[in-house]
Order: sequence, then C-alpha cells, then structure tokens
Amino acid sequence: MKQHIQQLPAYMLGLIFIVFGLDFFLHFLPSQPSATGDAGTFAGILYTSGFLAFVKVLEISIGVSLWIPKTRALGYILIAPIVLNIVLFELFLVHQPGIGILLLVLNFVGIFINKHKFKSIIQ
Repeated sequence: MKQHIQQLPAYMLGLIFIVFGLDFFLHFLPSQPSATGDAGTFAGILYTSGFLAFVKVLEISIGVSLWIPKTRALGYILIAPIVLNIVLFELFLVHQPGIGILLLVLNFVGIFINKHKFKSIIQ
C-alpha cells in the first residue's frame, strides 16, 4: 500500500502534463478565456513563435517518463524547470496562483520520496 501512495505524485504529475500537452495539439478540452495584459502578450509570443509547441512535446515525453519507474527520477528533475516557469508565470504575470502550485507540490513531494536516487547529485 505504501508503495502505491509513493507512486501517486508521479502518476498525477505525469497525467496532468500528458493531458495538457496533448490538448495543445488535439484540442479536446474546453478552451479557456485568453489571458489579458502582459500575460496575454507573453503567452501570444510563446504560441506564435512555436516555442510553446516545443515545450508541450517536452511535457508529454517527460510526463510519460514519470509513469515509467526506471525513468521517474529523471522525469522529476527534467519537469522541475517547467513547473517553476508555470508558477512564476501565474504569480508575476497573471497575478493569481493556479495549477502551478499543485504541480510544484507534487514535484517536490515526488523528489522528496525519491531522495535516495538524488544523493549522488548533491554530494
């Protein structure tokens, strides 16, 4: 039972990134209202430049790696900068916390649960 609970952050984080990454390309979720002001300008630049498409491909592939036990630790490390950028976007441009806080907590908990895999990095 304990092992299943320890895998929960990886499955939840992976599911979120896979679903929202695929939605960028397939448009199966209801569309949200566009952001306004600086947030809208920034999001528009990311979208029109193609940079966001690249990030969404990364999100999907890293989300899948979070579901595979052998690559889970690498997935937590690789998704951390994306999660941090989501949180910073919400706090500094949208001025309202959103799903980024949940993503940050899930990522932190997942890294903490798997801290034994990261000891060689921080020694």
